[in-house]
Amino acid sequence: MMQIKLHNSKTRRKEPLMPLDPKNIRMYVCGPTVYDRAHLGNARAVVVFDSLFRLLREVYGAEHVTYARNFTDIDDKINAKSAETGRDIGQITEETIGWYLADMGALAALEPTAMPRATDYIAQMISMSEDLIAKGHAYAAEGHVLFDVNSCPDYGALSGRSVDDMIAGARVEVAPYKRDPMDFVLWKPSDAQTPGWPSPWGRGRPGWHIECSAMSYELFGHSFDIHGGGNDLLFPHHENEIAQSCCAHPEGSFAQIWMHNEMLQVEGKKMSKSLGNFFTVRDLLDRDIPGEVIRFVLLSTHYGKPMDWTEKKAQEAASTLHKWHELVQGVEPAALDDTVLTHVANDLNTPGALARLHELAKAGDAAALLVAGQFLGLLGADETWWRPKEARGDAALRVETLIEARRQAKAARDFAEADAIRAQLSAAGVEVVDKPGGLSEAVITDAFNPDLLG
Repeated sequence: MMQIKLHNSKTRRKEPLMPLDPKNIRMYVCGPTVYDRAHLGNARAVVVFDSLFRLLREVYGAEHVTYARNFTDIDDKINAKSAETGRDIGQITEETIGWYLADMGALAALEPTAMPRATDYIAQMISMSEDLIAKGHAYAAEGHVLFDVNSCPDYGALSGRSVDDMIAGARVEVAPYKRDPMDFVLWKPSDAQTPGWPSPWGRGRPGWHIECSAMSYELFGHSFDIHGGGNDLLFPHHENEIAQSCCAHPEGSFAQIWMHNEMLQVEGKKMSKSLGNFFTVRDLLDRDIPGEVIRFVLLSTHYGKPMDWTEKKAQEAASTLHKWHELVQGVEPAALDDTVLTHVANDLNTPGALARLHELAKAGDAAALLVAGQFLGLLGADETWWRPKEARGDAALRVETLIEARRQAKAARDFAEADAIRAQLSAAGVEVVDKPGGLSEAVITDAFNPDLLG
């Protein structure tokens, strides 16, 4: 079996993945707070851990890998968006989750095995907070529950920060009910205008950090294999997760390996709205930059290094992919190239894997190129952007028309008609995947036959 080596942020070295149970590999990745579209920096983390998910499935078997990525659907940013727009919080979060899944799907990201929502685990968060109080690691004060950082001797080990650095980095809230400025909130009170749930400390809502600890424990137990996210989460979020999880469940070790991807720049500058270089994945897709091209660019820089998105890189990626698509047409895939797998198994060296794809293309080995590309989430059979418009427009338009007709039939509760349209699409080799918010995605399979679309 291929040995996978990953850089562990906790030990600060690359080390072999030693699964707790090779038949049950478990990976938890912090997902989005759902109040707006995902930007390109968010997408980098998705593509990084999607690549790891694909690798784990290849090495251990798809049935032996569980990947969880959460949705934070209770947060002050969501509350502010609701107050600003006058829209219901549930409408905002449901719509945003639908956007997120559609946009990440356009980047060929596989959907995780589990996508827990914070609001479905409030009881577990309350229970965990009660347990931490009982064990002397948390305390209640003025309707709040706070974690006592001084009760956790290893606090700060993940980020390697001093107390002074942690205080500065966290921009800690100074409050009279805190025993120590570094103590962080597990539960906080809600007013009449703010979402809240009954608890032993009064009506309130969870703090941010407790969410992932409660959800990962419910899904995976006290110990699992990999925890990931962007390096902006290293402190305080992941530091706080370790503290509360290990104090609540000292019999476990929480995550064995911690992984963090570096940040993203645009044309050499930090992405920010003030510089006018901030854009979402949807912004790029709406500019007719294909999701496959975006994914290629994101894979071209190692996840542990800062990456720079440039228009030149996008143009070069499109040119390369166009040539590769032409080369693999009508070809049956071969076995996965060992060199490609070795590169990805070596701490997700996707740039090295892409270099190998260039070699395969240069050698004219179309069968090996096809399977290697698909392993990386490229060269999918449903990618048509590279074809001349006249060769792809009619079939794509017909698929979109049928998807819309099915949506209208469902809205009219004409389920017989909706099922008939789905059957027609399926017969033509189009898989229909229903998404939250009433959205549906058409996935064109290798069996696609446009002549059966009618």
